[in-house]
Amino acid sequence: MRISIVSDTHGYFGAWDKLYREYLQASDLILHAGDVLYHGPRNPIVAGYNPQKLAEALNQCSVPVIIAQGNCDSEVDSMVLAMPIQSPYSYVVINGMRIVVNHGHTFKDEEALFEAAKHFKAHVIITGHTHVARLNKRDGIIHLNPGSPVRELSKREDGRATLATLYNGKLTITDVDSGSVIQEELITGGM
Repeated sequence: MRISIVSDTHGYFGAWDKLYREYLQASDLILHAGDVLYHGPRNPIVAGYNPQKLAEALNQCSVPVIIAQGNCDSEVDSMVLAMPIQSPYSYVVINGMRIVVNHGHTFKDEEALFEAAKHFKAHVIITGHTHVARLNKRDGIIHLNPGSPVRELSKREDGRATLATLYNGKLTITDVDSGSVIQEELITGGM
């Protein structure tokens, strides 16, 4: 099973369209860690911002999408999407692997994040919010932030747009534009 993991699309249809054509349509499942449609008051509006068109694309997506609510997602966003925006967590079990998705904006620090993962007995906890892709492991739990697939919103030092994939027991963070692997981690337990 191929699971694609994204976050912080913030209404940018152009980025989603490229992402879907080049990566997501080959997936069996898409996990979205929130901030789906609205750009939010802290983010600039750049070319490709079209939340209505992104909502239509999500509604027509042939791949199932599970969304955890971000701090920029509101009830009105839920009204235009065919799938629910789950709050505050999405919880998925696939082949015995427990995956928790939360936008991440409510965790005061990384310690609190890992404590939540332990509470849910998660193998993987996925967050977004920072627009910075990262992958780290502590006490057998993997924390993944897929970053943002919108280059103009990336807060990485190198400015790269990113997504993550879980496939064949490996979590991979990929540069959306070049397709190059930025970071990867083997997963134990489940998958």
